[in-house]
Formats: sequence, C-alpha cells, structure tokens
Amino acid sequence: MYSAIAKNKRNTVFIIALFLIIIGALGALSAYIANNWTIAIVTIVIAAVYALIQYFAATAETLALTGAREIRKVDNPRLYRIVENLAITEGLPMPKVYIINDPAPNAFATGRDPQHAVVAATTGILEIMDDAELEGVMAHELGHVKNYDIRVSLVVFGLVIAVGLIADIVLRISIFGGGRGRSNSNNGGPAALVLLVIGLAAAILAPIIAAVVQAAVSRQREYLADATGAMTTRHPEALARALEKLKVYGRPVARNNSSMSHLWIADPSKPGFMQRLFATHPPLDDRIARLRNNATRF
Repeated sequence: MYSAIAKNKRNTVFIIALFLIIIGALGALSAYIANNWTIAIVTIVIAAVYALIQYFAATAETLALTGAREIRKVDNPRLYRIVENLAITEGLPMPKVYIINDPAPNAFATGRDPQHAVVAATTGILEIMDDAELEGVMAHELGHVKNYDIRVSLVVFGLVIAVGLIADIVLRISIFGGGRGRSNSNNGGPAALVLLVIGLAAAILAPIIAAVVQAAVSRQREYLADATGAMTTRHPEALARALEKLKVYGRPVARNNSSMSHLWIADPSKPGFMQRLFATHPPLDDRIARLRNNATRF
C-alpha cells in the first residue's frame, strides 16, 4: 500500500515534468515558426496563467456543471453521517457534501487539498447501495482526498488545458502565420512547407498525447483509491459489491463533460471505441478482482 503511494508520487512528478516538456516544446515550436521568440514566452505565460485559474476555479466549475447542491446533515443524514464518520476515521477535515439529482449511480471527489475537499454522490447511487456499499464508495472518494489525488487531478487537468491552448496557438500560427519570418529568406519554399506540416502535426498530436497521459494517471489512482477505501472500512467486499452494482446498473451521467470524466468512481460516459481508447478508469472487473484477491491484506 505505502509502496504504491510512493510509486504514484514518483509517477506524478514524472507526469508533470512530461507535461512541462510538451508545453515548452510547443512554445518553442510556435516561436521558431514565427521567427519570434517573444511569442514563446508570451504563449507559455498565457497558458500558465490560464492553467492556474483553472486550478482554483475547476471545483466550482465541476459542481456547477453537474448541478450538484450542497447538503447539511439534516438534508440527508445517511450520506452526511457516513462521510463524517469516514473523515473522523481517516483524520481528515470534514469535506463539503453534495448531492446530484441524477438516476445514474456515481460519485466523485474534487478540491485542491483536504482542507478544500468536496465529495458528491448522485441520487441514483444513494438508491441502489446499502449502507455498507455506500460507505465503501465514499471511503474510495475520501481515499482520493487522503492520497492528494484530487490535487494531482486538478494539476494535470490544468496542464491538459494549457497544452490544448498552446496547441491551438501553434495551429493558428502554422496556418495563418506560415512561418513568415523564415519564409522571407526562402520565398515560402520547401522549408516553409515543412514547418507548416510540423506545426500542424504538433498541434494535433500534443492534445492527444496529453489526454492519454491524463487517462493513465487516473487509472492508476483508481486502483489506489480502491485499496485506500478498503483499508479504511476494513470491508473490501462491500466496495467490491458496490462496484458490481455500478457495473450492472451503470448508465451515462446526464450532465457531464469529458474533461471531468476522471473524477467519477465509474466511467460516466457512454462506452465506445474512443472512450475505451482514452478511458480514465480501469475495467470494473479488474478492480473487483483486485479487491477480492487482496481481501486478507486489507
């Protein structure tokens, strides 16, 4: 368990470094195409500021997007008390608790850190889970809080946004700028065409690579949150049963955006080829098997 946490922390540093390299390379490419290195600095600064804004605003945006409403203990004593007891068990600050009016069974956690954490559950998941299963689900979500997955998710989300923004700038420079600064010396010959192709390829591939990396980070952290939740409740079978119900009764969440799909305990989108290619969640069967195969360790 602790070795897995340490491994995830190392992988997180590697992933963030990889994102920064991609952002730097895109900025340098845009400057080279336009033959103006000031563009690289301005582009990276704009992307960094935009990513920072997203880091602080993403939680509010997510709650607004899903239509979540904050509750107090009197509004739903069952859910609130389960979260409260789990927070006490883990020694975590009490997160804000939200409910989403949606028949699709699902739940998520988000926030910058445990002091600003939010957990949310749909009405659908509250209806189909018994108390032990619901406790397993919320322990999984608080596992994300405890392991600082919520912060990593926001950081990676911000970097993905930054990559997309810079890629769009590179694409526009490649098409409309056409490497004017350099084409003056070669009259727009083969070199300008090569730069255009490189710029277009980078602008198209960079966001795809960023999305794949984001999905890989999310998949590993789902396994870790399952393990953390099982250790918190000492009842891995309850979480395994909950995941089985999500497999049977799962359906797309009505108000969802692909940029926040990695937050949910189960994939909130309609399955398809592209969804599987960029899946932010490991297969439910694999997660269930891991919980049951390691039940004695928890």
